[in-house]
Amino acid sequence: MQITEDEKETFLTGDEALKLRDAVRRLASNCGQEISRGDYRLLRTAIQKAVAAGRYKRDRFGLNPLLHDIETANILCERLSAERNMVLAILLQHLYDPQQPLPDEVSKNWGSDVAWLLECITNVANLYARHAAVHSENFRKLLMTFAKDIRVIIIMIVERVALMKAINHHPSEQLVNEVALEASYLYAPLAHRMGLYSLKSDLEDMSLKYTNRETYTKIAQKLNQTKEARDEYIADFIRPVKERLEAEGLKFEIKGRTKSIYSIWNKIRKQKVDMDHIYDLFAIRIILESEPKREKSDCWMAYSLITDMFRPNPARMKDWLSIPKSNGYESLHITVYGPKERWVEVQIRTRRMDDIAEKGLAAHWKYKGVKTENNLDAWAANIRDILEAGDAGPLALMKDVQFDLYDKEVFAFTPKGDLYKLPMGATVLDFAFNIHTDLGARCTGARVNGKHQKINYRLKNGDTVEVQTGASQTPKHDWLNYVVTPKARNKIRVTLKEMEAKAAELGRELLERRFKNKKIEIDEALLSKTIKKLGYKNGTDFFDAIAREQLDVNTVADAYLLGDKKDEGATVSASEFVMQSADENDEAQSSDVLVIGQGIRGVNYSLARCCNPIYGDDVFGFISGEGVIKIHRTDCPNANHLMHKYPYRLIRTRWSGKVGSQFGATLRIVGKDDIGIVTNITSIINKEKNATLRNISIDSNDGLFQGYLVVGVNDTTSLNQLIKKLSTVKGVKNVERSK
Repeated sequence: MQITEDEKETFLTGDEALKLRDAVRRLASNCGQEISRGDYRLLRTAIQKAVAAGRYKRDRFGLNPLLHDIETANILCERLSAERNMVLAILLQHLYDPQQPLPDEVSKNWGSDVAWLLECITNVANLYARHAAVHSENFRKLLMTFAKDIRVIIIMIVERVALMKAINHHPSEQLVNEVALEASYLYAPLAHRMGLYSLKSDLEDMSLKYTNRETYTKIAQKLNQTKEARDEYIADFIRPVKERLEAEGLKFEIKGRTKSIYSIWNKIRKQKVDMDHIYDLFAIRIILESEPKREKSDCWMAYSLITDMFRPNPARMKDWLSIPKSNGYESLHITVYGPKERWVEVQIRTRRMDDIAEKGLAAHWKYKGVKTENNLDAWAANIRDILEAGDAGPLALMKDVQFDLYDKEVFAFTPKGDLYKLPMGATVLDFAFNIHTDLGARCTGARVNGKHQKINYRLKNGDTVEVQTGASQTPKHDWLNYVVTPKARNKIRVTLKEMEAKAAELGRELLERRFKNKKIEIDEALLSKTIKKLGYKNGTDFFDAIAREQLDVNTVADAYLLGDKKDEGATVSASEFVMQSADENDEAQSSDVLVIGQGIRGVNYSLARCCNPIYGDDVFGFISGEGVIKIHRTDCPNANHLMHKYPYRLIRTRWSGKVGSQFGATLRIVGKDDIGIVTNITSIINKEKNATLRNISIDSNDGLFQGYLVVGVNDTTSLNQLIKKLSTVKGVKNVERSK
């Protein structure tokens, strides 16, 4: 990989040329036989062509891409392993136009796996080019979806370490802070989960250095000031331990270590202590060379010998040998009271355990509060199986890992870079309603990645969606076939009902005006018969048809008058029921549960579904468009509207005092999604003499559940008693009657 002198003059500064020569020499040493002479020849030719064609453009930090790529490859080899395809993918990533398909020569020269890695790296590069909101959980998920291959995630982490080392003295504080915060939020947690602990520590330390240099410098200076004394102390501590272990015939290696600066700062901040009170500031690691069958016994022997020499702190004993962590991590951690009254942490593990802990790719889930997900746990188990089963290097095996963690979700951007997560199969219409109900209701389509798409276009991961609207656009019934999210579906239904109600109200007013002009008195019962005669199922559809001019009012008037002549003398209005009724207080004469008007009997009434009144509620009657008296609770959500808009259609109603059959009431219940909680709830209802369970609907999300119970009760007293009992169930947070 040599650059000609002419190319150096335009492509490299003098300092960069020296760094490049050194980096190439290190890479050749690190890769050994992994990259063949033929690979090197092809690389040299490809890079020289790219330099001549001006393919290598300095990035926003002013870094030389070729030098940066080689340094990234070196970190991969030195910190993990020299995996040919990953190294080549890193070195080739800037040689081709990311907006164009990879040429066939890539697979021919380097192999299909390298071409695949380059394609995945290009996907991620294009994602970053959109300037998305990186600091979000959705972006992490989308990033892993776009990467498609776990090796690409590893390359990204390694590249970020190389970038942060390169920008140590960069003049733009804003750019450096952006990279530091991104490393802390995104890349360090990813490295942590994947078991890349040393890279994770580097990212965290450098992030602290760039965002809080004063704190970083203070801790670093204190560590440097005490380094000689600490090294001397660790050496004094190790000496007798080493002699004791050798006397027992154990083969081992002992390492002393200092806690990372970020970890020290984190403990100082969380525990509110100074460095002198951090127990694991002094630490050694004993790595035993043990046969597989003797691993645990050797570790416990070393533990016994050390605790005989020094007094242990039982509260800080951590046994991940008997029961390994969920990520496969195995080790014994003990803290002992060493010489000069100082605490020293001692980690005991075998060479195999240390390899997994330091370089293994078994994910480090559920450690120190890192957020977990069930599908990630399953994926981690898959990685561990592959690592344990194969003889090849761990990075080579990673190409067999299926990387479909979020195959049931789709992520899409707004033009400003805001990222939204939707279920797979979501459409432009789902996206619009997810942003805002009004935006969804007026949606006419969208520009997706610059191309116009209809409202039923199904989104793909990474789509940029610019919703288009129309002032006259309103939801249609067929929209329900285009959406998959409950939010969009519910909003469409609610809007359609509101539109129908408004149209029906307008149609009613239009009919009343026309009838008044014709001097026709409206009889609700006769109007109800007319509605059915004209072929409409209910008054809403009938009045809606009048409002939309699908039905002529003159036609209605003719049918109404014709029916009036046929039924003359037979029609009885609600007010006329008084003539058939008994005295208001004469409840003994009525077998009805309700007393309507002045004690009317035999009235066709029904309980309103919008509020489901039960015996004991304060109620009133409302004469509906169908001629049926609807019984509403006085605190019904629709009560104010009915009372102010149609006061002439209200009729006084009360309970007679004679309880009949049970009434249906809906309860809304919220609580923790614990095992058995639904069984406990239904059991209480079934034990109640005055209550029966008619229907139950439960929906759970993020550890909580919300449910609606339809129960049959005799009266409000029975209902209130049931609510009190349900509120005592462990895990139930709230029970209330649904209006």
